[in-house]
Amino acid sequence: MKTIQVQPLTKEAFAPFGSYYDMENPDGYALCGELHRFFPDRVTTYAGHQMACSPILVKKPAEMLITQAEYHTTTAEMILPLNDYMILHVAPPSAGKPLPEYTKAFLVPKHTLVKMNACVWHLAPLPANAPELAAMIILPECTYMNDCTVVDFKEEEKFVIVK
Repeated sequence: MKTIQVQPLTKEAFAPFGSYYDMENPDGYALCGELHRFFPDRVTTYAGHQMACSPILVKKPAEMLITQAEYHTTTAEMILPLNDYMILHVAPPSAGKPLPEYTKAFLVPKHTLVKMNACVWHLAPLPANAPELAAMIILPECTYMNDCTVVDFKEEEKFVIVK
């Protein structure tokens, strides 16, 4: 079975799949008040719909065996790990057929908002260290009902992620 090595998250390596921003350590210009600094519009996406924030809790598996992937055709998806670093596997867009052979896995620091472009293959993030990852998923409302294609991998397409 194929294994995929988790790699550090860098702008260059993640660029084919989307972008990210460290929300805990913002940089660049800020709009400042007496007691606050506001860093506007650091990660943007156009959805054309009402956006929704949905918590997700993911238990750490004994083995990071990946047997399926999903994509959304009309929207980007954003994920913010809250209590731990997360491991996120992604593969480039394709015409309805997953590309597990092109999958990359990234170690995303907690409080780093990741935006995956529309049609990028992925599945739930995995905890890097904690017994359970708490994360925030940001998508247009009801995307999981009307724009979510989940594909089960054939036996030879399944892979294991290793740190």
